Amino acid sequence: MPNEQTRQLTLGAMTIVLFSILLAVSLYVPIVNLITSFLIAVPIAWYSAKFNRKASILVTIVSIGISYFIGGLLAVPFAMIHALLGLVIGDAIRMKKSKLFMLLSTAIVLLVSIVIQYVVVVLTFNFNPVKALLTIASNQYDQMGAFLERFDALPNNYDKTIAEVLFMFETVMPSILIISLFLLVIVFINILLPVLKRLGLDVPKFPAYRNMKFPKSVLWYYMVVLVVTLFVELEKGTFAFMVFANAALLLRLLLVLQGISFIHFYIHQQRWPKWIAFVATILAFPLQSITLLLGIFDLGFNVRSYVKEKNRK
Repeated sequence: MPNEQTRQLTLGAMTIVLFSILLAVSLYVPIVNLITSFLIAVPIAWYSAKFNRKASILVTIVSIGISYFIGGLLAVPFAMIHALLGLVIGDAIRMKKSKLFMLLSTAIVLLVSIVIQYVVVVLTFNFNPVKALLTIASNQYDQMGAFLERFDALPNNYDKTIAEVLFMFETVMPSILIISLFLLVIVFINILLPVLKRLGLDVPKFPAYRNMKFPKSVLWYYMVVLVVTLFVELEKGTFAFMVFANAALLLRLLLVLQGISFIHFYIHQQRWPKWIAFVATILAFPLQSITLLLGIFDLGFNVRSYVKEKNRK
């Protein structure tokens, strides 16, 4: 037992040192940081996969604390994201959870972390990053409008159109954050897991995308949101308007992804070449209305069983 505790402490100290080195390189060494920025979480992920949660959390907290001495206050949020990423990924590996569980848990933890950091920045520094971004965008559009007006090429209702675009962007910002975060987590997981596998860990794999099927409740939620937005006039700028706008965007995206999954399933059943699935995936987004309908039919009806039965004949 003492030997195990000694090993745990020794490897914990090594993990903190490696995390600090990768963080320092990512902050101060150009070009090389393009690689190390994706590997900062590796030491903590490895340690979290090897040892219990209590020890892993302690190592994570110390690593985040040391980041202040490496890069100052601005380095702490950057270190926190990578440290939490490593902690949750390693914990999921240790508990032998699926890759989907790893994706969801990591995204949720990082989302909570980013929201907390956002609130701290707003309250402590009286600075709202979203408002600042919208102000910059508004100024850019004003300059573009002045430029077009100089050449008598300003479109009709330019100011009104831009105002509506910026308003909708601000309204659906939560959805944009969630979608961006999930994409970022997918990228990191697909980079980190092969590295962790080379380090001797038994990492999970995603099931084939063609077999993915969301719960049928996603369809019912979308129908409820659709009915409300069609028959209830929600006042712009209200909390209800923001909730339904974000819900509609997220649920629509899920159904589009479901439609793409069905396309992959159909192509696999027909034994068509893989390049057709690649082309179909690219075309699915410009033709998202059709893809959305496929997703609705896939969730609402037993279409896959029909396709399988037809192929047997």
